[in-house]
This record gives sequence, C-alpha cells and structure tokens, in this order.
Amino acid sequence: MHMMWFTERAYHEEDPEKSRVLEDEIIRKRSFYNTPNDFFDRQTGADLLNMYIDEKVWSEENLPEFDGVMLNEHHGTPFCLGSVMNVEAAILAKATNRFKIALLGNPIPTVHSPLRLAEELAMIDLFSEGRLIPGWVRGAGCEQLANGANPAFNRELFEEGHDLILKCWTESGPFRWEGKHYHYRHVNPWAKPYQEPHPQMWIPGLVSPDTARWCAQKRYPYVALATYPEPTAELWNIYAEEAAKEGYQAGSENFGYLQPIFVGDTQEHAEEMGKRFLYGGHFAHFARPEWMFPPGYNSKEATARLARQFANPNLPGRSMAGDWTEHEDINEVRSKIYGRFPDAQEDLQMIAGTPDYVIPRVKKVMEVLRPGIFSFWIDGPVPRADRQRCVELLGTEVIPAMREYGRELGLKSPFERKPGSVPINPSGISEKVAWPEAFDGKY
Repeated sequence: MHMMWFTERAYHEEDPEKSRVLEDEIIRKRSFYNTPNDFFDRQTGADLLNMYIDEKVWSEENLPEFDGVMLNEHHGTPFCLGSVMNVEAAILAKATNRFKIALLGNPIPTVHSPLRLAEELAMIDLFSEGRLIPGWVRGAGCEQLANGANPAFNRELFEEGHDLILKCWTESGPFRWEGKHYHYRHVNPWAKPYQEPHPQMWIPGLVSPDTARWCAQKRYPYVALATYPEPTAELWNIYAEEAAKEGYQAGSENFGYLQPIFVGDTQEHAEEMGKRFLYGGHFAHFARPEWMFPPGYNSKEATARLARQFANPNLPGRSMAGDWTEHEDINEVRSKIYGRFPDAQEDLQMIAGTPDYVIPRVKKVMEVLRPGIFSFWIDGPVPRADRQRCVELLGTEVIPAMREYGRELGLKSPFERKPGSVPINPSGISEKVAWPEAFDGKY
C-alpha cells in the first residue's frame, strides 16, 4: 500500500476571539467560499504556510512508514491557503529526499494554459528526481467562478487539456495544437518530466461515474475523497466494469481512499481534534450548492448520484446545520455543527481516538474498499504540537498495523503492480473489487 497524509492548509486564527468572528462569518454564509479576505492577516498566513511545509518535511525525516504527502488547491477561500499548490510542491521537491509528492489535483479547466501546467510539473519532477505524482481535477464549481471558466465546458476543457499535457510529455516538438478550446501555434517544451515516459497519474473525485469510467479507460488510479463506503464501493464496480471492457482486471492498485483520522494519546484528546475538524462546518461548508454545482457543471447521472450522497452532510454543498435564517442564533447553529461529531464517528466518516480505537475501524474501511492508496486527512484549527503528535502516532502505531492487514488482504499500490497490467479473465467479466456487505452502515 501507498500511505500518505494530507491537509487542506486552512487559514485559521489562534486568538479565540478572532477565530470566533471568522467562524461566525463562515457559518452565516454556510460557505468558506466568498468569505471576504479582509479577515486575512499577513503574518498569520505566513506562519501557517511555513508550518504546513515544515511539518511535512519533519514527517519525512522522522516517520519512515509514510510514503509521501498529498497536496491540492482551492481559490478565494480560507478553506485552503494553497491556492497554487505547484509552488508548495516545488518547495517540497527540494526540501525532501524520499517522499512522493501527490498533487490531487491540478484543476485543468481553470488554469487556462495546459502548456504552462505541463512545463511547471515537469520542472517539479526534475527537481525531485522523479518523485512527483500529478493528478488532474475538473475543479469544484466555485473554482470556475473564481477563475472565469465556463462551467458548461468544464469536462471538455479537462479532457482536452489532459490530452495536450500528455502529448507535451511524450511526443517530440515542435508541434501545433488546434483543439476545440486550446490553440497553440508552437508547442516545444524543453523541460520534460524526469520519469519516463511520464509520471504516474492519479485522479481524485466525489463518486462521479463519468470520471470513474474515464479513469478506467486511461488506467489511472481513482482516489475517493472521504465519500461514504457504500457508494464508493459501488463506484469501484463501475470502474471495474469499464476496465473489463478495456481488457484488464481492476484491483487495489486502481483505487485510493482519503479519510479524516485523528490519533491522540487519550481518547478524549483525539476526539477534541476530531471535533475541530468540523470547524465552521468544514467540508460541508466548502461552498454553497449554487456555487458548488453551477448549471452545466455536472452530467445528469453525476448529479443524481450526488443527490443520493447528500444523505452525507459532510459533502460540500450540503450544510451540516440546515438552511440560513435571518434571525438565527449563531451559537445554536455552531452547537448543531459540532453535535454531528458522534454520528461522523459512528458511520466512519471520521475516526478519532487512540491507536487501539483507530486501528480496527480503519481495518474495516480497508476490508470494504480494498484500496492500494490510503491518505490520512488531518485538519482543523488545533495546536501544532497536537498535529505533530497525531502524525507521529499514525506513523509509528497505525500504519504498521494497516500494512500488515493490507498484506493479508493482498493489497498492492500502483508502484507495486502497474494499474491495468492484469488481463481480464476469459469470461470478460470483472472479479469483485469491493466488499460493501462487510459494512452495515455503522461501526
């Protein structure tokens, strides 16, 4: 298995009063996106960004059980300070020596220049001498608004941009590119990736069947972002069915899972960290639904699946605290948000506890989904020492137990078995890739 950890690198204030005022604003809007940047303090931002880099470097130096770290990017929101994650990745490429640097992912439709992306990522792979894992995303609906991209062309921009980047990395230039959306008279990037013919590519998502089928056709691993186990297992099967049409058997090397997990020396301390993950509504308040899912952004099938997933209040665009009312009591709404914590623990949308508490529950997730890639999601406005202790306990206590269980289940990472390399059986029908019946909805 490939084990990594991830944080959104959120902006938050240490001062309790400043933190409360900012959280009140997020709760009122039911959205991190569109929070005025007047709340941003330059020194706080500098301190946080440096902390987020430093703790990743520390984990590489001190915790050999981790294979790497994961980055992403968002725009116009305190939810994520990493608005240009390629800058962070370039820093980590020089500041680390061993870690894989997974970018999940670059939002092709909002960048406007796939050629520039191809050059930036090639340089990062060269700096790191082949430790880059690029990943591609369509970018959330609000990212289209923040970057002036037409959401109706989102998937077309994504697929055409991907094809151009791949050609930049694998074919000789100069060449001309005349597509539907991108036009270049001269394409000849001199900086090509260190890895040949190109770095392995992973795709993150929120149970979109369109993306899963596209991944299967490209033989790219699909990484589910903290989605419910049952629909995630169902999506694995959609991927596997498409893989069978392409002539190969999907396996653990094709699938990854991101999960919020918090570990402490005591159950009480870990649960306090877990509750802070719900700050302001967290992922659920990433953006309001009208910004998250603008017209034309999703297909009808993807929209229908998301509607089913909306039983999960942790998804972006679905408020944990109900609809906004003009005369609402903010403290009452805040209590409702943090009151979700026991349910999140019980349905395994979050795991917070001592190593003895966490290990059997994460094993259950492994038993259901059989992922070859696993990322721990560590977030929330908690002290730096608590974050570091959490990462330390994951590396020294939790990951060794997961690796042992992964060997029992026969789980392979994409670096142990090439995705798409196992031929489909003579019947042409995919073998089972997930075991949803192992999960009864609660732990």
